Amino acid sequence: MTIQFNDETFRDDYSFRNSEWAIKRFPFPFHEDSYMYSVNMEQHRGGPEGSVYEKRFDVDEHYVAEMRDRAMVLADDPLRCQSLPHMTLAGWDLLELIMVSKSEDYPDLFELYRDGNNWRWVNKPLGIDDSFVFLDETTLPYGPMEYITRQAQGDFCVLDQRDDNLWMDAGTVTTQADWSLDFDIGMNFFEWHAPVPLAHEKGIFVRALKFLLNIQQGAPARRLNWTMTVNPLLDTSPENYHKWGIQKTTITPENIGAKQHLRVELQTFFRLPRSNALVFPIRCYLCNFQDLMTVPKWGRRLHRVIRDLPEELATYKGFIDNRPMMLDYLSKFDDGQPTSDGIWPDLDSEPPLKA
Repeated sequence: MTIQFNDETFRDDYSFRNSEWAIKRFPFPFHEDSYMYSVNMEQHRGGPEGSVYEKRFDVDEHYVAEMRDRAMVLADDPLRCQSLPHMTLAGWDLLELIMVSKSEDYPDLFELYRDGNNWRWVNKPLGIDDSFVFLDETTLPYGPMEYITRQAQGDFCVLDQRDDNLWMDAGTVTTQADWSLDFDIGMNFFEWHAPVPLAHEKGIFVRALKFLLNIQQGAPARRLNWTMTVNPLLDTSPENYHKWGIQKTTITPENIGAKQHLRVELQTFFRLPRSNALVFPIRCYLCNFQDLMTVPKWGRRLHRVIRDLPEELATYKGFIDNRPMMLDYLSKFDDGQPTSDGIWPDLDSEPPLKA
């Protein structure tokens, strides 16, 4: 296998770590020195070699540990995976999309053999070798959506399209940024986005929905979203707020570099062929401040974004109380020099930090 998978945790002792390779390919979400909500959609047609955008579904060093964490969340709370009865066909669509994508993009890790509806799936990192009949649920240990999303990093919302709207009618959601599948199941696009400040007034969601309704099969799209998380915790759900919310109070000037994490979601959108549903994968990437600061451009820019972010957004994203301490830390890595356009680290061209 070409990827070395980490033996790490996203809870308890928090042994999660990013290698130097993972830091350099981290999907830094700010293309300029300020931030405001926007539709910010683009085609998901791959990206630079080695980047998180290169493959349809990125697999990295955290894969095995993330799948272990997902299994624990689902064991504790099975309602994190739900599918309304009319979404079964969409689940099979998603299973096919992920299996075909992974076997083609990572042939050393995943294999798919198809003889009509008789399929065999091999997942080498997780030690899975299963034969089943496509479209026959009785031949799998779980429903098709749950079966394959237990083997894919990130959350998956499967959206039914009807009445000129999108409805969250199925999903596997265990790494979310403070929202609940159990609460949102059956809601439409505007209902589940209701808590987001400022964006409604700017018409962001009206334009976004229009874009999403017109996504065609074979022409996926993507965007980045972000928030902050104290400790490398994947499961920041409302159901478990009593466990993770209190951790925000553990930040100190001495530990903020190691404990405060920028949490970025690579959100992609794929039209499914049989059901015409839209699948909305939400892949979570975590990187702590001290690792981000190894990239001079990102250190300068993150300070400016957090400093100038409207209070409503800092409150919604959950770090308003810790913002002064964050700015004290980040200001040490902002020497006032201009930053280059775009999200890439530009390590070869960005000037080093001035003392």
